[in-house]
Amino acid sequence: MQDTGEKLSKMYRLRFPEEEFSMREKLWKVLIKNFLQQYIKSDDHVLDLGGGLCSFINNVRCGKKYVVDLNPDLKKYAHKDVITIQESADNISSVSDESIDVVFVSNFFEHLKDRDELERVIAEIRRILKQNGLLLVIQPNIKYAYREYWDFPDHFIPISDKSLSELLMINGFRIITCYPRFLPWSPKNTKLSRFMILLKIYLRIPILWRFFGKQLLIVAQKSSETL
Repeated sequence: MQDTGEKLSKMYRLRFPEEEFSMREKLWKVLIKNFLQQYIKSDDHVLDLGGGLCSFINNVRCGKKYVVDLNPDLKKYAHKDVITIQESADNISSVSDESIDVVFVSNFFEHLKDRDELERVIAEIRRILKQNGLLLVIQPNIKYAYREYWDFPDHFIPISDKSLSELLMINGFRIITCYPRFLPWSPKNTKLSRFMILLKIYLRIPILWRFFGKQLLIVAQKSSETL
């Protein structure tokens, strides 16, 4: 039997070929510079949860960088200024309480086994976030990506903008921003260099998101109370 780490390593190599890596990095740079960086200050401590390829955390501008993932190749992808943590997302024991300003999660929650595990992960995110810290989530929205959603054998939880927003509010977060339609499903089936140019235009015209967006974006803030 293969262990979890070996399976993750194989999955990353299968879904994210090495020949696409440099262009993928450029896409993330565009996404960060033209949109995501607005939520992150230059001195923030930022943690990328489930960020196995480190494309976000490598390129964001902030004070201190962390990435958490069980991928055994994690250090291979992380830049030298990124602290790598190979721990489960529901038990990040290496990170102290209320020590992180921003947690970023991209295409990760749907890979958790069930709602109970998702709630444990949300509770752990809340534990490590400072008061009023931010959680940024980008992830497939089952309402608009219901065909593609189940093409991956490790997608277990159907998540929509409404279900995730409610779950976050129940577990001690206040929703700051919610875009049910944000990014397209994936640039995988287009020429990445061409998509990079289109992405700059796309991010400037939110009305396009309503037609092409299949991934949601939620920005939530840690609140002092749970419902």
